[in-house]
Amino acid sequence: MSNVRYRQLDGLRAVAVAMVLYAHFFAADGSYWGHVGVRLFFVLSGFLITRLLLEARSAAEFEPVAALKSFYIRRALRIFPPYFGMLGFVWLAGLEESKRVLAWHTFYLSNFWYALRDEWTPWILCHTWSLSIEEQFYIIWPLIILLAPRRSIERICIGVILFSLAFRFCWPVTGTPSLARDLLPPASMDALASGALLAAWRTRTLLTPRWMSMSWVPLAAAFLILLWLRPMQVSVMQDWARWIGLEVLPLVPLVMIVGYCSAGLGGYLGRVAEYPPLTALGRISYGVYLFHAIVLAFVVKAQPWIPVNVSEQGLGRLLIAGAGTLMLASISWLVLEKRVNALKDFFPYVVPKEPSTALGLYGTKDQGGPAYLYHHSMTALSQTLNRQRTGPR
Repeated sequence: MSNVRYRQLDGLRAVAVAMVLYAHFFAADGSYWGHVGVRLFFVLSGFLITRLLLEARSAAEFEPVAALKSFYIRRALRIFPPYFGMLGFVWLAGLEESKRVLAWHTFYLSNFWYALRDEWTPWILCHTWSLSIEEQFYIIWPLIILLAPRRSIERICIGVILFSLAFRFCWPVTGTPSLARDLLPPASMDALASGALLAAWRTRTLLTPRWMSMSWVPLAAAFLILLWLRPMQVSVMQDWARWIGLEVLPLVPLVMIVGYCSAGLGGYLGRVAEYPPLTALGRISYGVYLFHAIVLAFVVKAQPWIPVNVSEQGLGRLLIAGAGTLMLASISWLVLEKRVNALKDFFPYVVPKEPSTALGLYGTKDQGGPAYLYHHSMTALSQTLNRQRTGPR
């Protein structure tokens, strides 16, 4: 994938995390856009993870066990350091009495905790539900992509999407609404599997199915209308229908947007997606999402020393808490995440047979990367030891 496509996907990450900040810092009505941003993150994750694994699988040197090992190590390097650093800080600071529930968050079971409680307590860690969903996805999905018959992968993706839709349609007959309907894994598997289906489809063709090309704009319009009508008072059954529509209607538009950017958008929209401040925000989006609730908690506590209103949703909170979040996420990226991420080059998905064909992260030649240098240095050391044992020839 070219640098243009990488930049455009970073631009999408920026849009997704900006939706979350808008919902948590600015919107007085608890805007639904934050949830749409999370759904966009899920589609992106499903697409990128599946594409990487399918590329590894298509290599001549592919070995399932080695690829799985590398995948889990690389995910741990990317996700764990800032995440557990955040949990450690929350534990030391004792924010919102969250110490008593840290075990749930430590083992990425946040979504189950909030679903069982049916309330956002403690609020300061409530955003970790989506990180738990992704981690649960990462445990199972690589096994499917790397071990299932290749011809079955697209059908498996479709099956997961249908199962998630069936899960939604079961809720109207189970009783009153609860957080469980949004936080249990099946509620998000459709977005993750939709991104995965796009990746699997792209291995065969760059052409978009005709029905998606023709339907995504009307579906997006229907979603916006439903979102606009959301504050209206309706009956219980109408509320269930509205909830299902808000969850399902954006799926195809989000997949299409990810598909366009992954192929490289041209024209004005492409330049917007590659706008440097936007892509810079995309690169630090994980830290922004991870730390924004903590920053908000401290900003609210500091209200007596802040000349604008940060105790309520609005522009003052967005500017002050947003600036603090960006600063903390930037420091985390430069000091910790970027350096730890460099270690991923030591764990390629496919181990090359010859150093001259060393593959980088995305299947391109990377003769200057750490993996190649390690392989080359080990080869040279082995040759030196052999000469010492056998003497000059």
